Amino acid sequence: MKTYTISELAREFQVTPRALRFYEDKDLLHPARDGLNRVYSSKDRARLKLILQGKRVGFSLVDIREILDLYTLEGHQAQLKLSLRKSREQIRNLEKQREDIEDALEMLRKGVEWTEQKLKDLGPGSEAEQSARAYDRVARAGLDGEAVASR
Repeated sequence: MKTYTISELAREFQVTPRALRFYEDKDLLHPARDGLNRVYSSKDRARLKLILQGKRVGFSLVDIREILDLYTLEGHQAQLKLSLRKSREQIRNLEKQREDIEDALEMLRKGVEWTEQKLKDLGPGSEAEQSARAYDRVARAGLDGEAVASR
């Protein structure tokens, strides 16, 4: 039977060894021990793949554990049914989030359009003219101060 070290799995799945230890602490992975070293089986590798896929689509670790535990307790059919139910729920959640994001994007686009039009209506010169007048006042005050100081 093929086994894996923590470094091998971390590298393969592009996660940190700390993440693997975290999943072990959360009772999602159950590596064997060889002294102080963790030894992961093919089953652990498959569980890690499912954990990461579940996280990728937005499942909580509690949901992931529930699905994984069903396989060992009640068999593959129960796991598939629960996975199907939770996947449908997650699809609804993600579709709602997408709607919310689309609404926010539309609101921002309208705000940008309004702001661009407002700047266009104000014209290019008004802010530049105000800045130039302010700079002129500061410069003249500085020159007037130097003239007084040199007397």
